Parts: sequence; C-alpha cells; structure tokens
Amino acid sequence: MKKLFTIICLTVIASFAIRNTATAQDYRNAIGGRFGTANGVTFKTTLGGNKMLDLIANFRSNNGFSYFRISGLYEVNNKIEGAPGLLWYYGAGASVGTRKWKYDNSTDAYLSVDGVLGLDYKFADAPINLSLDWKPAIGLTPETYFDSAGLGLSLRFTF
Repeated sequence: MKKLFTIICLTVIASFAIRNTATAQDYRNAIGGRFGTANGVTFKTTLGGNKMLDLIANFRSNNGFSYFRISGLYEVNNKIEGAPGLLWYYGAGASVGTRKWKYDNSTDAYLSVDGVLGLDYKFADAPINLSLDWKPAIGLTPETYFDSAGLGLSLRFTF
C-alpha cells in the first residue's frame, strides 16, 4: 500500500515539472532525498518570483509508532547579499498521512499544520541543490501536540 501511495505521489510531483515559470531562484525544479528526523523524497518547484512549493513524502519510526506522511509547504525565498547561490526561506503548509502504533497495530489518520525555516544553496557549476531546514509542526490528529524535532537536510537534482 505504501508503494502504491508513493508512486501516486511521485506522479503528482512529476506533473509539476512541466511548469515553465520565471523565478528568482537559480533553478525551476528540484527532486531528491530528505534526511534527518524523518527520511523521504522531496520535490521543489517554483510558483513564480521568489515563491516555491516544496512537496515531501516521508516516513518516521520510533519505539512506539511509525508514520508515513505527505507535506506541502509554501515557501518564500530571499537572497543573501554577498553569498551567490545561497537563499534563506520561510513558509507554512500542512501534512496528511497515517500513524501506526507498534504495540497493537492500530492505525490513525495524521494531520498537522507545519512551518519551515531554512537555508537553500544551488551549486553554480552543477545541477545540485542543498537545503537545511527546521520544520516544526502542530499535530491536529490523532491528538494535539507540538513537534519541534523536524530537522532535515535535502539533496536534490535541479532542472
């Protein structure tokens, strides 16, 4: 089931690659991996100007539960003077997914409101992008809580 869900998500992500929009970034689209508190796949595409959409499909597991979720983040990118290729960004979005408890195999729906704050670097002579960010979340279901552990490093191929 997770494989089918991942394939569907990647198909949706690939459809954004067709977009042809002017951008303030040094790339229009980027796809790759996200590693950190949760590991997964990330696709970032321009919405025009300095705005971008970051879609993330990831999974996380600990002693009590595991989850799979899809996040969509609207980001505003800002150049850093004197640092070509380096941007800082902030934004917000949401995540949906499922959470499975290991002790009784029960599954819950997962929904959260997310924020993001980070740095984005595009190598000048290579189609490679690195992002380091903090993505805190307010879980809405199955219970309300604040998750401040959302650190991630993304390595992407740009096109």
